[in-house]
Amino acid sequence: MNLLNTRVLGRDGLTVPAVGLGCMGMSQGYGATDDTESIATLHRALDLGVTFWDTAMSYGRGHNERLLGRALAGRRDAVIVATKFGIVRDDDGARVDGRPENVRAHCEASLSRLGVDHIDLYYQHRVDPGVPIEETVGAMAELVAEGKVRHLGLSEASPGDLERAAATHTISAAQYEWSLWWRDIEDDVLPTARRLGIGLVPYSPLGRGFLAGPVVVPETSGADGYRYGDPRFQGENLERNGKLAAEVRRLAAERDMTPAQFALAWLLAQGDDVVPIPGTRHAARLAENAASAGIALSPADLDRLEAAVPRAAWSGDRRAFAAHRTVRTAV
Repeated sequence: MNLLNTRVLGRDGLTVPAVGLGCMGMSQGYGATDDTESIATLHRALDLGVTFWDTAMSYGRGHNERLLGRALAGRRDAVIVATKFGIVRDDDGARVDGRPENVRAHCEASLSRLGVDHIDLYYQHRVDPGVPIEETVGAMAELVAEGKVRHLGLSEASPGDLERAAATHTISAAQYEWSLWWRDIEDDVLPTARRLGIGLVPYSPLGRGFLAGPVVVPETSGADGYRYGDPRFQGENLERNGKLAAEVRRLAAERDMTPAQFALAWLLAQGDDVVPIPGTRHAARLAENAASAGIALSPADLDRLEAAVPRAAWSGDRRAFAAHRTVRTAV
């Protein structure tokens, strides 16, 4: 059974379900891993038509790609596989590596872990400030020419980087954090991407779970350790954001949907070039998120939501989040 309609990312025809699946949390950031549950959820995703799976070489230091490889066995053609290279994790933390001489090796390692012969969408995970983006994308383009990669993407790239990358090779998609509570890409990234014909793939579209249900104060370790360092979950920011999240829940209940579905439907209403990738390890949450693809918010719904939770009302700057500060440039 396929619950999802489809959308096209970019100008070269990458067709994907309207809602994808972010797989990072199956391997890092949200407590102990449970491969059995995660694979069951991935198989359920196949049943529901949630066949746009997002991973990265850095997630669990390769664990996530290997996990998806197990779930893909015998079903490769049913899934659009997106993975990312360029954040290298080791015992010293994480570093960015966009050097063109290493792009091929990163790709071949991902192909091996995934157990596939090609990657449908290959992103540069973070732009390496020490390497001209034209050189990195040029190396990525060679992989397209060889058939190892079908489409190219970027993650958290500046508008200028999008311009320069697109001048080097067609870029199908760009990933950014984008949700009701973090909307800064709307200022300059969004118009640039649209002018260049680049599709938008919002990650953390539910605010790291904040918009999906009751607000929980994160602990310093365990399942909530990843969120704890985010200023939006701290002190007065958390209090103010909690009140806004309550408004999202109230409006969602009036429309007989869950807050997660309301938040995802809002993103989907921002344009046909938007494909959010909410993450979950749980089959029930997966089905809940997937159902948002069938929800059409009216202009009145959108106006009420904007009035109740305006962009400027949310508190905290995700750019101060420790998880982003720990990425360093390769040497």
